[in-house]
Amino acid sequence: MKNGFFHHALTIREDLCTGCSLCMRVCPTEAIRIRNGKACLIEDRCIDCGECFRKCPVHAIIIEQDDFSRVFDYSHRVALVPSVLHGQFRHEVSMADISAVLKSMGFTWVYEVEHGAEILKPAIDQMMNARNLPRPVISSYCPAIVRLIQVRFPALIKNLSTVKAPLDMAAFYCRKVLRDRGAHNAEIGVFYVTPCAAKIAAVKSPVGDESSPISGVINMDFIFNMINRTLRNKGELSHDDGHAYSVDPDTLLWSLTDGEASCINGSTLAIDGMNNVTEFLEKLENDEITGVDYLELRACDEGCAGGVLLSSNRFLVAERLRRKARNVKPGETTRKNGDMSDIEAYSDYLMRKVNITTDIKPRSMYRLSGDRDEAMRMMKRSRRLMCWLPGIDCGLCGAPSCQALAEDIVRHRGDISQCVFIRESNMEKELMDRERSASIMKQIWGENNFIKNCNKKGAENESN
Repeated sequence: MKNGFFHHALTIREDLCTGCSLCMRVCPTEAIRIRNGKACLIEDRCIDCGECFRKCPVHAIIIEQDDFSRVFDYSHRVALVPSVLHGQFRHEVSMADISAVLKSMGFTWVYEVEHGAEILKPAIDQMMNARNLPRPVISSYCPAIVRLIQVRFPALIKNLSTVKAPLDMAAFYCRKVLRDRGAHNAEIGVFYVTPCAAKIAAVKSPVGDESSPISGVINMDFIFNMINRTLRNKGELSHDDGHAYSVDPDTLLWSLTDGEASCINGSTLAIDGMNNVTEFLEKLENDEITGVDYLELRACDEGCAGGVLLSSNRFLVAERLRRKARNVKPGETTRKNGDMSDIEAYSDYLMRKVNITTDIKPRSMYRLSGDRDEAMRMMKRSRRLMCWLPGIDCGLCGAPSCQALAEDIVRHRGDISQCVFIRESNMEKELMDRERSASIMKQIWGENNFIKNCNKKGAENESN
């Protein structure tokens, strides 16, 4: 990631947004405000967790992906697919079927991301034994969690694992295999089928690295629908008998809740769901948690099975994958010579790439200024403002909390008159008239919402 740039996969469509404020209320980093009746994103606070995407009732928040035609810019076209893609299909649909459809769409190699976790297990053990990291070590697998810690819990950055995600390992491996077979790096396109917005952000602006080995991302709902349509209308699919489709049972479940933690030695905890994770990190920050060596944290319920870009129920996806892991027979995970080589044969090469290359930097939502003295002055002013604000976090000011409004004011992004309680008090003291108060409300919630309410009241009066 260069020059402090943060790519955001989430985009708010103003033409669809009704300013209902549901997105603002669920955002874990208070990254959304309501202005002129529309939701607005504060980019330096957004962690691309997708909570706003889940809650928007009018689908005004979208997750952007790369144009699929970019795949054909490369001679060697690799599709990196996580196991949760397979988990969305009925049991009789095999990974071989999915791979065959993806190849019919133009990919030349389909590779399961979870193979990359086979390199991570020894790497994490080595990190836990050799490095003097504070306990508990926090998994860096989920990019939304890494960004949550950067933005909201910067004191815990030191606890983050320095080991990369399976996705990166799988991408490095695929590129290495193809280069060994004579391909030039510029001819290799590695595309990740993503279950969430956070992993798009991780590819476009990786934390702890200057660049990603991934060429592009394709949203999983798009790929799922394409595969589903093809499977419904299929004749005979062309399967590659040289490809072994089974992943080791342990690593197959890596992306699910407790999938990673169950592979780590020592005392581990697995926590999923943004609210649960945030509550736990608050306790950890306050030194209320002891005796834990490793934390697996996932922003989504059931881990990646609950990703916002999955089309199937997360509990069904998780159960299908667990059933698949239980049904893997001894020897089935052995790779054959053919379309896929054994990733463990490249372990020495991949272990040299397994760690992030630069320190993870904080993006604290509480940092008011780059200048320390100015930040202290702004903090004092923010505390004084909180003495005037009611502290009930009603959201009528267009900010999610009174504290958020106070910080907006000291950053010159807001005004104390946005608070309805302050305005009512000023009107009682005849310091403001009702027309001015109504004008401020319209600036926050939009002129159209007031027109709608007036029309509604007029219609009710006529009916009476």
